[in-house]
Amino acid sequence: MQSFLQETNKPDHKINLAKAALIYAKYEYPRLEIGEYLTTLDIISQRIKDDLHQELYPLKVIKTINKYLFKDLGFKGNTNNYYDPRNSYLNEVIDKKMGIPISLSVIYLEIAKRINFPMVGIGMPGHFLIRPEFENVGIFVDAFNQGEILFKEDCQIKLQEIYQQPVTLEEHFLTPVSNQQILGRMLTNLKYIYLNRQEYPKMLRIIELLLQLFPNHPLEIRDRGLLYYQLRQWEKATTDLQLYLSILPTAEDAQAIGQILQQMR
Repeated sequence: MQSFLQETNKPDHKINLAKAALIYAKYEYPRLEIGEYLTTLDIISQRIKDDLHQELYPLKVIKTINKYLFKDLGFKGNTNNYYDPRNSYLNEVIDKKMGIPISLSVIYLEIAKRINFPMVGIGMPGHFLIRPEFENVGIFVDAFNQGEILFKEDCQIKLQEIYQQPVTLEEHFLTPVSNQQILGRMLTNLKYIYLNRQEYPKMLRIIELLLQLFPNHPLEIRDRGLLYYQLRQWEKATTDLQLYLSILPTAEDAQAIGQILQQMR
């Protein structure tokens, strides 16, 4: 099996987003056939391409993708069980035609790439969006809500709905994110889902993947150390927590981490 590191350790624009997401899914689903799911995306994209007849006007393309993906195939946001880990595994999203904003956006981005309609991910806090990669296009697409087309003002309203309080839409909230950042956000979702479920071995596997994406990331090293501590693997916990303090000696939690190290000694 091709490793996650092998696929993601490339210039960002060369990372195959769907393939990388399916590779990490294969750790959870060992029998998963990555090629079959990539072929499924090819078939969906070809159908949309046939419907377009070379008409690549942004609104026309978005409406055509939306019709086939959400109306004909029935993809939708999983509003009833948002924190089900299956929503973050691309094979499950394709099989069940249901996911969360970022996993549905990955499918949308992969289709757009296959029909030569460049789109980018937008990592807005609390809600992932996508938009056509054209200068001053001014529109965003919400894959979680049936491909709803949004303007900047709509993003402001959506942000306030998510946080249920007045929130200022800062410019950087709508900045495109890299493929690495998209994968990182998907894995981070899984990390906290497994933490809440106290499924520590699975959480550990996700942190290992995050550290392949972002080597020596201090917070992931700290969290892995705390996880080893929880699993009573004292030696590994000590190594990670000491490394964390060597990278961030003035971290806000440095004293608390130091106390944990002292207990283990």
